[in-house]
Amino acid sequence: MPNPRNFITAGLSLFALVAVVVPLLAQQSVRVDLSNEAVGAEPKSFLSVVGIWRVEQEGNKKVLAVDGRQWKEGQSSAGVADKARALYGERYAEFLDRVQAYAYFPYAVAKDIPDFKSGEISVRFEGISGRIDQGAGILFNLKTNGDYLTLRANPLENNLVLWKFEKGKRSSVKWIRNTPTPSRVWHDLKVRIADTKIEGYLDGKLYLEHTLAEPVSGRIGLWSKADSYVYFEGYVATPSY
Repeated sequence: MPNPRNFITAGLSLFALVAVVVPLLAQQSVRVDLSNEAVGAEPKSFLSVVGIWRVEQEGNKKVLAVDGRQWKEGQSSAGVADKARALYGERYAEFLDRVQAYAYFPYAVAKDIPDFKSGEISVRFEGISGRIDQGAGILFNLKTNGDYLTLRANPLENNLVLWKFEKGKRSSVKWIRNTPTPSRVWHDLKVRIADTKIEGYLDGKLYLEHTLAEPVSGRIGLWSKADSYVYFEGYVATPSY
């Protein structure tokens, strides 16, 4: 007759295995790898909606650059209608209307993440140049109507801001000053989302905390502003459910 203790031990071992495996399955990170991308071309892993985004070589690695040196107010990216259709299908026309309203703010949308609700999004950035701005941001909560949120750092201003873009207007949600962010230096930017709670990290330090009126749900990507020339690398999105 089988020993009941063996069943108990096996059951506990299975429970322990499930306890480890389930969280791992729930947090599959999406990492953007630029190593196979063509230098000088638009990225394949992002759809550049506003502004000029391309893959560039920095030393022995490839980076994603937003090049505001060629920025013109009101300029959307090439083929933006087709890109909007790829993101939102038949609802792309409504999205395009908002894109034109926000054309002062370049952004690119991650292709492989259609709906991010909770978890962490991180990226490394380096401000290269820009007299008006050197904005480097993580875009999230992008809706089909073009509204979105972004957590933005800026080497020219040394601040961290949570911005809201809604119905063609931009407004600050939370503003944190005195966040050292020198140009020509790589920095880590991260947003942590848990239902309505937002946390903003810069170089590993928690600076910003805010509670939204409603939970996050939408596409994600990268964001910048005006004449910013900024490098990005190491984009990682880790959802939690």
